[in-house]
Amino acid sequence: MLPQIRYVTACLLAIVFFPLFSSVAWAQTDPLPSWTDLPAKQRIMAFVRQTVTPDSPGYLPEAERIAVFDNDGTLWVEQPVYAQMV
Repeated sequence: MLPQIRYVTACLLAIVFFPLFSSVAWAQTDPLPSWTDLPAKQRIMAFVRQTVTPDSPGYLPEAERIAVFDNDGTLWVEQPVYAQMV
């Protein structure tokens, strides 16, 4: 009987406390934390900053921001074979 009470208590605690901690959004100071702060990262960050800042001369409205990535699985054909091989 005692193990069942402990199990039920643990479940109730999880149900009560999980929503409290799962909704916390932790602020991230660096959007690319795994990247080394070298010129390539700095140029990419400057470009993104320029395109999303409304007062910037390079500003693009959200509807015009399109990103396309290839060879990472996003644009592969149905069978994962390079088009050059086919």
